[in-house]
Amino acid sequence: MTPDRFFSLMLLLASRNAVTTQELASALGVSLRTITRDLNWLRDAGLPVTAQRGRLGGVTMLPGAGLDLTRLTPDERDHLSLTGLDEKQRAELNASVESHRALSKIAAAQARRAHELLPLTDVVHVDSRPWLRAGTSGATPASLIGPVRRGRRLRIEYDSPHESCSRILVVDPYGLLAKAGTWYLVADCARAPRMYRLERITAWTAVDQPRRIRENQTLATVSAALVDQWEHNHAIEVSATIDQTQIERAQRIFGQRLVQDDYEESAAGHKVTIRFLHLEDVRALLPFGSSITVHGPTEARAHLSHLATNLAHHYAPSPTS
Repeated sequence: MTPDRFFSLMLLLASRNAVTTQELASALGVSLRTITRDLNWLRDAGLPVTAQRGRLGGVTMLPGAGLDLTRLTPDERDHLSLTGLDEKQRAELNASVESHRALSKIAAAQARRAHELLPLTDVVHVDSRPWLRAGTSGATPASLIGPVRRGRRLRIEYDSPHESCSRILVVDPYGLLAKAGTWYLVADCARAPRMYRLERITAWTAVDQPRRIRENQTLATVSAALVDQWEHNHAIEVSATIDQTQIERAQRIFGQRLVQDDYEESAAGHKVTIRFLHLEDVRALLPFGSSITVHGPTEARAHLSHLATNLAHHYAPSPTS
């Protein structure tokens, strides 16, 4: 468990009477299996974390066993409540200074149980940035957070990948969304909800007008609806069987996009579901050759057949004269 996730998890348990594991997983952006492992880690560390089944149950922590937040300033508590952000994203939001100050105050108040051990922060370094990611030149979270918090309208210049030139839009922002390592501006445009990647916002100005968002809508509700809609419109789920010798390799390559069916394992291999954003992305299965068998959907099998046929023609021996 990373230090950031530890404090986020402790804050969630301390701020609510009872919370389900699904709510914890959604708030921290991890799987149910990871949350279960984290909760077991807290119990093994001696923290009185309890779980009660049933409609009114949930995960709770006994009073007095959580984090001591009395030493924090209101601004430090506000920044520390940004659960789910990694260190890089906090820095992009200009929230790392207050977050570090808050974390250091809390850490200083915790009882040290192993004086002979070096602090984990001295021997473990976490860098969540992807490899070889190109630098971006769009808007930064820190530059937008001011007018967003003041509830102002924004005029943005947006470089859409579907348009030949940038568009000028006036939007009513709900806030900023950090999703899968990418920042988005969530806003209404002409009363319709949209997500705008910050790296594609090439210019922006604050309009001297208050935002006009839809009634009974919040950043959380609008973001959830947009994410669900985007995943529904841009995802294809491939059902396949992977040979025993290739399952670990597939897990390394596809990560959380691959879900293994624990109840479907045989001598033929492992039954899995792999999620792709677009049909064209199934070409990533070609390097596995015959060690993977795609069962469906039909369009995925057809596209793989088309790709494989073209590849065979490309490398076919030239006819001799």
